[in-house]
Amino acid sequence: MPLGLGRRKKPPPLVENEEAEVGRAGPGGGDGAGGPGGLGALHPGLPPPPAGLRPRLVFHTQLAHGSPTGRIEGFTNVRELYGKIAEAFHIPPTEVMFCTLNTHKVDMEKLLGGQIGLEDFIFAHTRGQRKEVEVLKAEDALGLTITDNGAGYAFIKRIKEGSVIDRIPLIGVGDMIEAIDGRSLLGARHYEVAKMLKELPTGRRFTLHLTEPLKAFDMIGQRSSGARHGSSAQLGTGRGTLRLRAKGPATVEEQPSAFEERAIEKVDDLLESYMGIRDTELAATMVELGRDARNPDELAQALDAQLGDFAFPDEFVFDVWGAIGDAKAGRG
Repeated sequence: MPLGLGRRKKPPPLVENEEAEVGRAGPGGGDGAGGPGGLGALHPGLPPPPAGLRPRLVFHTQLAHGSPTGRIEGFTNVRELYGKIAEAFHIPPTEVMFCTLNTHKVDMEKLLGGQIGLEDFIFAHTRGQRKEVEVLKAEDALGLTITDNGAGYAFIKRIKEGSVIDRIPLIGVGDMIEAIDGRSLLGARHYEVAKMLKELPTGRRFTLHLTEPLKAFDMIGQRSSGARHGSSAQLGTGRGTLRLRAKGPATVEEQPSAFEERAIEKVDDLLESYMGIRDTELAATMVELGRDARNPDELAQALDAQLGDFAFPDEFVFDVWGAIGDAKAGRG
């Protein structure tokens, strides 16, 4: 389907998505008032308040496998959040794999991305046992959904029931994919890892180099919970959320509207269907870019300008346009 008239030939480089799927700290635009500490106001059209009047947001955190409670503040993106957690517990920032909100379990429905409820409790999952697993790609699809943590680690967010990977008990949700056949993937984005796995020929054997999150005693033996397809658990507490951005300061925002929640879920489903990834903040950024676009070509140009490195195909852009329109109309 022809789309993208006037789409840029050489889009600007992608600002790293602070996920995730961590899920939500994406490369999306939107200017927010902020300053030292990057905490913005609820009113994006107003100038930043004086430094002494800016909100001082303090979050409580623990290591998921067990630790005393720490207090962290002053971060504006996921990398800085991991740095603050590392300072609180005297560990290297590279030990932090991902975070969940309000549970110490490896529960992908509670994955922290770019939005944190102002009363949410942060559990940091750190690197545990390393393992090498040989996989036979007996089918075209492995049954993996990949996300990343916004700081260079791609990991497994969901395993499709009955799939090739589901039949290998050593592989679990939350496992970080360090390498494929010895080729390091540290620093790779989720879509790059998903593409590499998809391009492996059917019938080939390959080796996954994985690191699982360190587990508490009550989690040993559990395979962990992947995000259910179509689930949209609301993590916020009703007091608003702190949205972490890769570009610009963090902002304090109200909870997403019903339209935004519907649209983000639909676009996230499309990301999984087309690209084998789930990334709610990337989906949220696409909804932001598309909500005021008057036609698919305007959406295509906006996506090229902000997210050009993804090289979204025209049929995907058209489906995103339709999903946003359905959400506006309250369909589905």
